Amino acid sequence: MRFKSIFTNSFGILFSRITGLGRDVLMASALGASIWSDMFFIAFKLPNFFRRIFAEGAFTQAFMPSFVASKNKGVFATTIFLRFLLFLVAFSMIITLFPEPITKLLAWGWEDERIAKTAILTAINFWYLDLIFIVTFLATLLQYKEHFATTAMATALLNISMITALWIYIKEDPETVAYALSFAVLIGGTLQVLVHLIAIKKFNLHKLLLGGWKYKDKKNVKDEETAFKTLFIPSIIGNSTAQISAFLDTFLATFLMTGSVSFLFYANRIFQLPLALIAIATAAVLFPSVSKALQNNQEDKAYANLNTAFWLLSFLLGGAMVGGIFLAEPIIWLLFEHNNFTQENTLETAHVLQMYMVGLLPFGLAKLLSMFLYASHRHLKAAKIAINSLITTVFFSFILMQSMGAAGLALAGSIGGWVLFILTIKEVGFDKFIKIVNSKYSIYFLLSLFTFSILIYFINIWLITFIR
Repeated sequence: MRFKSIFTNSFGILFSRITGLGRDVLMASALGASIWSDMFFIAFKLPNFFRRIFAEGAFTQAFMPSFVASKNKGVFATTIFLRFLLFLVAFSMIITLFPEPITKLLAWGWEDERIAKTAILTAINFWYLDLIFIVTFLATLLQYKEHFATTAMATALLNISMITALWIYIKEDPETVAYALSFAVLIGGTLQVLVHLIAIKKFNLHKLLLGGWKYKDKKNVKDEETAFKTLFIPSIIGNSTAQISAFLDTFLATFLMTGSVSFLFYANRIFQLPLALIAIATAAVLFPSVSKALQNNQEDKAYANLNTAFWLLSFLLGGAMVGGIFLAEPIIWLLFEHNNFTQENTLETAHVLQMYMVGLLPFGLAKLLSMFLYASHRHLKAAKIAINSLITTVFFSFILMQSMGAAGLALAGSIGGWVLFILTIKEVGFDKFIKIVNSKYSIYFLLSLFTFSILIYFINIWLITFIR
């Protein structure tokens, strides 16, 4: 286990998430849970939707194993980069010219006037996808060198850019604030590209890319491109399911009470903090080393890391899950209940957060386990598992939103997370899972979770009495 790298990655993510929470606090103060906050979140949702599918998710999971196995790494990397970038630029141009139809897909329940206003924001925000793809490509090369700090810290630049815009325009009307945030997104993305280019230069990876460009017409990487495509397409399917679920949540929330889109956004931001700090940081650090180990037929080394990481995540995510469920209202009160964000908004958002937190542990462990599927080129299996999880989420979303509103959508996602976890265990191997849990750590885990739950329960009672 590379604990130093995990800590570095977690610290960088923590810094980024803290600045992200600061951004959201200012955003809640400036826009509250209002029409304009819903409009901005819808516009920002689209590039994030495609970013997580094409850029950060499917691309990294398919590119890393292919890059490790490549015999002409520079040419292969350059070829893949140019093809993706040209495609994304063309896609962004289409969205810029015709933003209203795609915006309507995200907010079907909105009237035409609101769609028209949101479409302009959509066109601006979508170019962030092109910038973040460049970042993701460069970050994957840095991960191969087992350097994670730059990527982990870089997200903070987006947040700082948006915080600056909020600080300058917070006293302006909500429409001006929404436009300022949209342009700040592009500035933040540009800054992320620049710091990654500096890191690439520091690790001399620019020579690899320049060499790849120089010899791209002289080296044949057709077989490697084909291998990449066979991994990338299932990766798109596997990664798109989580984003389709988030897309569906946003879509269905537009049919609920005003502010529902914002309740989901603010609660999900809290939910994503422990998930990113613990599960995503650990999986990102282990992914290149596990890919190399499996490529070199060192399975024992790979599964030894899995065992240690599993218990590390179980204890940390279990504690975060309990804390999030019991302390949801005090957390939302502390972070967001200011100015235009009312007590009613806090209660609604807290209920959504509790439902999200039910799925924290399974989502985190599934993230870790699925890393082994991607590292061992079982992308298609991972995709099938993700599709089954999505079907479960969609089924429960339509049922639970009727009685629970936005919280029902969050709970449906958590149910889908448990299905994802169970099916991933099955694919990795129940025998390996039983070997992991057949340990004294299982007893320690259950006792510590029970004790912590009682402690947090009474702390929550005291805090609610204090703040209300």
